[in-house]
Amino acid sequence: MKAEIICVGTEILMGNIVNTNAAYIAEGLASIGVSCFYQSVVGDNDARLCEVFKEAAKRADVVILSGGLGPTEDDLTKETVADVMAKKLILDDKAWKQIQKFFEKRNLTLTDNNKKQAMVPEGSKVLYNKNGTAPGIIVEGDDVTAIMLPGPPGELIPMWDDQVVPYLKSISKEAFYSETVKICGSGESLVETELKDLIDAQVNPTIATYAHTGEVHVRVTAKAESEKEAHKLVKPVVKEIKKRFGSKIFTTDEKVTLEAAIMQLLNENKLTLSVAESLTGGMTASRLINVPGASEIIKMGFITYSNKAKRKYLGVKRSTLEKYGAVSEQCAKEMAKGAAAAAKSDVSISLTGIAGPDGGTEEKPVGLTYIGVSVLGKVKTKKYLFSGEREKIRESATAASLTLLRQCLLENLTERTFSAK
Repeated sequence: MKAEIICVGTEILMGNIVNTNAAYIAEGLASIGVSCFYQSVVGDNDARLCEVFKEAAKRADVVILSGGLGPTEDDLTKETVADVMAKKLILDDKAWKQIQKFFEKRNLTLTDNNKKQAMVPEGSKVLYNKNGTAPGIIVEGDDVTAIMLPGPPGELIPMWDDQVVPYLKSISKEAFYSETVKICGSGESLVETELKDLIDAQVNPTIATYAHTGEVHVRVTAKAESEKEAHKLVKPVVKEIKKRFGSKIFTTDEKVTLEAAIMQLLNENKLTLSVAESLTGGMTASRLINVPGASEIIKMGFITYSNKAKRKYLGVKRSTLEKYGAVSEQCAKEMAKGAAAAAKSDVSISLTGIAGPDGGTEEKPVGLTYIGVSVLGKVKTKKYLFSGEREKIRESATAASLTLLRQCLLENLTERTFSAK
């Protein structure tokens, strides 16, 4: 089965927003074995959208569109697709009631144009939206199926996962099974080198690597007559990957993030955590706090940008700052120890560095970062040199801090387990 993606919105063409929807949909299609050879972005223009949709319908079995389902006049996706597929728009009562309830619950004013979102092509399958107002729509034609999804990722992603993926699986002639092995602490080139023999020999299942900041995801996908048979094909390949990368693999569950894996590790061992950040300014704490149940584990977070704050809240010595500077192994170590002491936590993590674009020197260039981790009083620090713009450096430092935190937890918890025995 072939699919094509069309993202609708002038704001995407103008560069006002990043088109994350196409990436998410494309990765989702790959995971269930649906081929995608073309992607398009088109502005809020009826004629151009009509042209792009007609071309896509010639090439693909399924055309997936995101955006353009809002209440305003420039939201034209549904109207254009319905016109091309010769479908009349009718009011969906359930969708309209959900929209009314949405506005009522938030004490918002409902206007006449909001009813536009409840209009759907006759005979279509409606994907009701639990996170917004615009329902998704599946229109099955003689030669092509159109799937229309709302543009906001917070609405599109759950609708895709909960409703579209099961639908696509149900109409596929073959069964697919996919498993993702998530690795931290190794770059994409190293992972690919380690798996080169498996990748070169792949037929079914297939192996694909995807680079993320601080992580590499390896997706193994097989097709067979049944999902059970496809699962059997995937199992030995995943086992071999696990053998090669060992503890660097933090999950094989697509929905589990690195921070979620870390929080589970802390929770299972009844450990509390504190975070002390300088250059990342709360990014590390934010990723950890995003995990449900974080309030039971994270005791305190410190954003100590100034030297004065490092001394006052974390107990970093004046002599350390004068002799080695705030961006140093010694400062990172004292920050980690100070955070654990101040928060009375079992574990702590600290980050200090130069995010740029200014502030770098020949001795301490932009991107230089020191990360410290304290686990039950045992402190480890590591030096990094990241490249890129300010935001990229901060993201890279955050990802590296989580990897180092997990590594230190595994090392120390293993030691504690053996000593207990």
